[in-house]
Amino acid sequence: MSSDNVTEDQAPAGTKLLALGALGVVFGDIGTSPLYTLKTVLYLSGGGSSHEVVLGLLSLIIWTLVIVTTLKYAMFAMRMSNNGEGGILALMSLLFTQKKNRPLVVFAGIFGAALIYGDGAITPAISVLSAIEGVNIVLPESKSYIVPVTVAILIALFAIQAMGTAKIGKLFGPIMALWFVVIAGLGIWGIVQHPAVLAAVNPYYAFKFLFSHGLSSFLVLGGVFLCVTGAEALYADMGHFGKRPVWLAWFALVFPSLLLNYAGQSALILSGADVTQNIFYRLCPPGMLIPLVILATLATIIASQAIISGAFSMTRQAMQLGWLPRLRIKQTSEESYGQIYIGSINWLLMIATVFLTIFFQSSDRLAAAYGIAVSFTMIMTSGLIYVSMREVWRWGIVISGLIAGLFFIVDLSFLTANLVKILEGGYVPLLMALALYSVMMIWHHGVRIATLVVREKTMPVKEFLTDIETHQIPRVPGTAVFLTRSTETPTIMRWHVTRNGSLHAQVISLNIQIENIPRVSAKERLEIEEIAPNFWHVIAHYGFIEEPNIAQLLGYKEIADLDVDRENLTFYVGHENIVRGEGRKRLPSWQRHIFSLMVRNNIHITDHYRLPSDRVVEISRQVAL
Repeated sequence: MSSDNVTEDQAPAGTKLLALGALGVVFGDIGTSPLYTLKTVLYLSGGGSSHEVVLGLLSLIIWTLVIVTTLKYAMFAMRMSNNGEGGILALMSLLFTQKKNRPLVVFAGIFGAALIYGDGAITPAISVLSAIEGVNIVLPESKSYIVPVTVAILIALFAIQAMGTAKIGKLFGPIMALWFVVIAGLGIWGIVQHPAVLAAVNPYYAFKFLFSHGLSSFLVLGGVFLCVTGAEALYADMGHFGKRPVWLAWFALVFPSLLLNYAGQSALILSGADVTQNIFYRLCPPGMLIPLVILATLATIIASQAIISGAFSMTRQAMQLGWLPRLRIKQTSEESYGQIYIGSINWLLMIATVFLTIFFQSSDRLAAAYGIAVSFTMIMTSGLIYVSMREVWRWGIVISGLIAGLFFIVDLSFLTANLVKILEGGYVPLLMALALYSVMMIWHHGVRIATLVVREKTMPVKEFLTDIETHQIPRVPGTAVFLTRSTETPTIMRWHVTRNGSLHAQVISLNIQIENIPRVSAKERLEIEEIAPNFWHVIAHYGFIEEPNIAQLLGYKEIADLDVDRENLTFYVGHENIVRGEGRKRLPSWQRHIFSLMVRNNIHITDHYRLPSDRVVEISRQVAL
């Protein structure tokens, strides 16, 4: 499978292969939700197993999958791609191409992304715990080993991330395909026990349950929501595979398998099965329970892998868009751009996931904390979908309001029901999301102010060159490349001339710009202007999922054709030391300390842009904020 640029129209054979790959990356989270969703919903409903209650609960799950996953994400959100890329950050960037100054869109995009990290830490814990708990049905004496075994599996999973998933990723799709076939088969077996359960397709049972059991029936929505917590992945990961393969996998296998399994579990309850233990495993014949537990464990590990890989991808997007500091990225596959590893994110996620596993101890208790952050994210996405309908699709306010309004009402219902989870552990992912949101806002705000402060010290290039001639500054052989955020004279170049009293014969002022689109074509990569003899200003454009590589950039024909001394080329980069400033362009003290800490721990710009370290001169400067 490929996570590089995927064309909109795949050949039939290619579409099927990509659909198989999507099973292992896109659908791991939502595909393993039958392990814990229905048992949680039964618990929240009071454990009732009457015909009316069970049909009502199943109908709620069915129509939640239809409205949220199928309609909202598959049919609407996935049509709002940013040049093929999806996800809340890509959607935010798409809307920025329409209009720049929009704080509500920024809030929805950045806080929504932070919330995904919050619930993303819970997904591996609840998924693997749910699978391992199946052993308890066969071996009740194994209960005390469930948490330690889960922790060991999670640590091992995070420990192998640095190796990359290019090879084992090829196994993910077939394993998940087997998983969906198995849960569909188990569901069919359950339905045969009580075929009347199929009546739950009628939404009448869902509405009847909601409006006949008072507040408790409304709170059940917090459990029902667990069946769609992975829906955001359909949109976020479509850039890896293209929307058609994702649609094919969803409609041909995943969606039918989920419906059949939930219906089978519900039919078993109506047949009088014991609901004190996980009803999912009650679908399985006793002799096949251990193989099913093994398959479920593999499926949940794959679901966890998808969350981890998604966190790496979203982190790279946030870094490139200027919302996170530069972190060290390791490319784990030369064939696939999406196969990356970010050590700091990996270990932070591992610490959070292991802590949550030990803290909550069981999937039942984790389910009480799970979903609230994603429910917030889904509301943010609904708001951005409305804006996209109006500005990108140019739809009228009435039709946009009706469609987005339906999604918003459904999302708001789930969010309201999930709010009761705050005191039961839901505060954990919210606090994690709030902390990350604060870090992202402080970094972005700090970089913006630092850029303004630095630009105050720039001067027009022609004025600078005139000043050089006036003071008879000598020009030495060679070529200097000054990295700058400005289109004026780079401040590090002025500092260099002031301190060293000379300037190279050829000068390139290089400005790296990250655009609000995922990729920039080769023909649009460079803008080159010779603003004075032997002085060029170069703007290099990159998309927000691309990694700037200056060594490759210098190989472009447009730069190779310049009259520069490539053998004697030196790169000049600036390094900011943050100090306390005065006036309007300053950060509050607590923000300045956090921003300064992030600046000091930034990956060095030489590594980030892949500059040859033996040709780099670093110039430190104080920036008062």
